[in-house]
Amino acid sequence: MSVLTKRADFLAANRGLRIARPGFVLLARPNGLDEMRWGITVTKKIGNAVVRNRMKRRFRALLRELLPQAGLPAHDHVLIGREGGVERDFAKLREELAMALSRAAEGKGDPPRKRK
Repeated sequence: MSVLTKRADFLAANRGLRIARPGFVLLARPNGLDEMRWGITVTKKIGNAVVRNRMKRRFRALLRELLPQAGLPAHDHVLIGREGGVERDFAKLREELAMALSRAAEGKGDPPRKRK
């Protein structure tokens, strides 16, 4: 399991499955490699650096716990933080991520977003 660092990989993941939950959005896309990769992004709209870093730490812990068992092999997984994600209960986030990963495994994503 490795970490996504290049912007192009994050943009490519945006063209894959999208599963939205109250605290985050999960993007999953096949990467053509033999390894599972993950990335986290939290925008400045969420809050200041302290809030964003706290959210990223929580997401990192969740991904390290759940991806080895529930993640899709040979896929990129990206978590995008949402407004209420930092205040959500950690157990609730874990449950939502497990559900999102199982939906991604079934190939059931949310409908595509409307372009403005």
